[in-house]
Amino acid sequence: MLPSTRATSPAVAWLLACLACSGSASAAPVQTAPPGPASAVAPETAMPLPGASAASEGFSGARLERLHAFLRESTGPSGYLGGVTLIARHGHIVDWQAYGHRDLARTQPMRRDDIFRMYSMTKTVTSVAVLMLVEEGKLSLDDPASKYLPEFARLQVLDGGTVDAPRWRAPARPLTLRHLLTHTSGFAAGLPGDELAGALAERNDPHGAADLRGFVAMAARNGLAADPGTRFGYEAANLEALARIVEVASGQDFASFLQSRVFAPLRMHDTGFTVPAAKRARVVDITRMGTAHKLEPDDGPSSRTPGAALNAYASGAGGLYSTAGDYARFCQMLLDGGTLDGQVLLGRKTVELMLSNNLAGILDPPVNQYSDGEGFGLGGYVILDPARRGTPGSPGAFGWSGAASTNYIIDPREGMSAIVLLQHLPNGAADDLPRIGRRVQALVYQALVAPDPTVAARLSPAAATP
Repeated sequence: MLPSTRATSPAVAWLLACLACSGSASAAPVQTAPPGPASAVAPETAMPLPGASAASEGFSGARLERLHAFLRESTGPSGYLGGVTLIARHGHIVDWQAYGHRDLARTQPMRRDDIFRMYSMTKTVTSVAVLMLVEEGKLSLDDPASKYLPEFARLQVLDGGTVDAPRWRAPARPLTLRHLLTHTSGFAAGLPGDELAGALAERNDPHGAADLRGFVAMAARNGLAADPGTRFGYEAANLEALARIVEVASGQDFASFLQSRVFAPLRMHDTGFTVPAAKRARVVDITRMGTAHKLEPDDGPSSRTPGAALNAYASGAGGLYSTAGDYARFCQMLLDGGTLDGQVLLGRKTVELMLSNNLAGILDPPVNQYSDGEGFGLGGYVILDPARRGTPGSPGAFGWSGAASTNYIIDPREGMSAIVLLQHLPNGAADDLPRIGRRVQALVYQALVAPDPTVAARLSPAAATP
């Protein structure tokens, strides 16, 4: 699952920004496309991670320009409005660019610190919250969900009938937290055979609930489309249930837990379920394809009021706003084994478990519904075979995307993370904007020319000699 990106820039400000990236001309590129007319845009926020030159971290500057050129073109007059990309390696930002514009009128240049609706990139954050409570002994991955959600105690599996007269049976096994984290719960997920279960969910749509408790109660009434542990079916209900479990186990509402336990320690100051009024001018317009192949504003509350809550409840499946810089700090925490700047969110072995293919031992073959070259960890895909997936990458790389064309990947083997943020809701029609997430990932990887010396040392025959 993947997304897209764009470009913008001024002249003297462009050069100064590049120098500011890490205090020298060799630092990571900062602004956007080539220099243009001078701009009155205020200085952007401080670097979320230290900067370094592309070459010092094994990237080719000339090859990165291929990425920049592609995104400038993709955010041209007939493309996406704009976007932001950020690439880090070994904890250093080597490329951080803004492209195009943040507004539909294309009058306001995109800035690197602009704020995006992250949608399903929220799911990885929710998974971290669950694992923090597992480490504290308040949860176990193999606990039945009903231990924390009494509404699930009588959860049934749909076994035929009609929308008006459904037929039910008991599940073959209890639904566990592990099933929820790996999307193997059996909730209706638009898979073949889910038509009746999907119709029931439409009639009793839990997304209309006022809070997470209400969501869980409605989801429980809709039941399951399949037995837990029998298939991968990507569905938001899994993460909404987990967000409610975090509330029950921690004694905090979900938004407060994330703020106090994740965002504040990681200094993710622009991340949350709403955007404060003083920052709302930085929220990027969200588009969809309209008539006559023209972009138009999406017809949703966060489009009409940018920065407003995406759901009535704090959605663990897709409710966060964030920036490339904030999310880069979150990714770096995972790459560093659960620790960043002295703040320990997770133990190293818990992160290793999170980034492993957790479908192994549940499904055969242990792959997700999108690619037989991908498994699934606890909160994102895991690349099993780059060739089968059809995109350059490393076995063990981990990532996910969001509904409005946002995307991230973290590659432990290369010590690298890459983020691309756009704000367009694709409709799947032939005249819609092309989905460019995998193309962006391929362009990031083709620019990586020098191997990670620590990996090379670990993998070399000499390293294995006693």
